[in-house]
Amino acid sequence: MNSTYLLLGSNMGNSAELLSNAIKQIENKIGPLLLSSNLYATAAWGNTSQPDFLNQVIKIATHLAAAETLAIILSIEKNMGRIRTTKNAPRIIDIDILFFNNEIINQSDLIVPHPEIQNRRFVLTPLQEIAPQMIHPVLNKTIEQLLSQCPDQLAVKKI
Repeated sequence: MNSTYLLLGSNMGNSAELLSNAIKQIENKIGPLLLSSNLYATAAWGNTSQPDFLNQVIKIATHLAAAETLAIILSIEKNMGRIRTTKNAPRIIDIDILFFNNEIINQSDLIVPHPEIQNRRFVLTPLQEIAPQMIHPVLNKTIEQLLSQCPDQLAVKKI
C-alpha cells in the first residue's frame, strides 16, 4: 500500500464545498483518507490580484503508482470544471501530489516531492498539522523545520 500527501486548493465558487467534493472523489477513485488537516485561508500566491485560496492537506492510502495517481487527479480536476489557463490563475480546484511514500520522482510530468514545498507557507502549515515530524526525502528536514525556515511570509489562517 502506498501513502501519498496531497495539497488541495480552491479560490472560485464555494471553495469549502469544492474541497470536500474533491476528497470524496479521491477516496472513490484513488484510496481511503487517512489524515486531513483543517482548512486554511491564504492570500493568492504568485498572482495576488485574485480571491484568497482555501487549502487543505490530506494523506491517503492507495494501491496505485504515482503516475496513475496523477492521471486520476488530473481527471478529477477536469471533471470538477478546472480549465488550465495561465500560471497561478484562479482555480475551481487544484490538487498537487506533495509526497508519494518516500520516493523521489523526476519526470517531465511529475516531480515528487513537489519542488516548492519548502517555499510555501500555505503548503507547510496544513502539512505540519498532520505530519510535523515527517522528513522531506530530498532536503532531509522535518516539516516542522521547513516551516520554521520558510521564506514565504503570507498569512495562513486556520478556518
